Amino acid sequence: MSIIPRTILRSARASASAAASSSRIILSRPLSTSRTVFAEAESSSSAAPVSPKIAPIVDQISGLTLLEVSELVTALKTKLNITEIALPAASSAPAASAASADSAEPAEEKPKEKTIFTVKLEKFDATAKAKIIREVKAIMPNMNLVEAKKFVESVPQTIKENLPKEDAEKLKKTLEALGATVSLV
Repeated sequence: MSIIPRTILRSARASASAAASSSRIILSRPLSTSRTVFAEAESSSSAAPVSPKIAPIVDQISGLTLLEVSELVTALKTKLNITEIALPAASSAPAASAASADSAEPAEEKPKEKTIFTVKLEKFDATAKAKIIREVKAIMPNMNLVEAKKFVESVPQTIKENLPKEDAEKLKKTLEALGATVSLV
């Protein structure tokens, strides 16, 4: 099994996406951009010498059409079980390494902020029971007054699921103003 360098895959992926939106003439033309990239890499004195095992693969890939490169990328992703990930741009890599070199501690990853919430009615003040029942009936239009009363009396209950953060907080404030204890999960 031969391993294709990331630059080839990136170049092939970019060429394949460009081919999808280009005309039929470009699809049948060999990849000239890959040849240019490889010629520059070979002529550069700072570049590592190309392995004899890799050189024929590079030549074969540079002779492919854009459609064939697209098929190659798809086949490699399938065979090597590669998922789509966002790769950082080449210009941002030196800035990131400089930032990590300046700080002695590794950068801590921030957990993703939750954006979808479930609003759950935990408990309520007995004096505000009627107001909360009316509000629950208004929030859930498919309930009648009797169902809303049973719903409120059997707390804890989930009022709404999959709400955006703003809507969930607004609903929570409304119910807490009436005397209920509400949690966002």
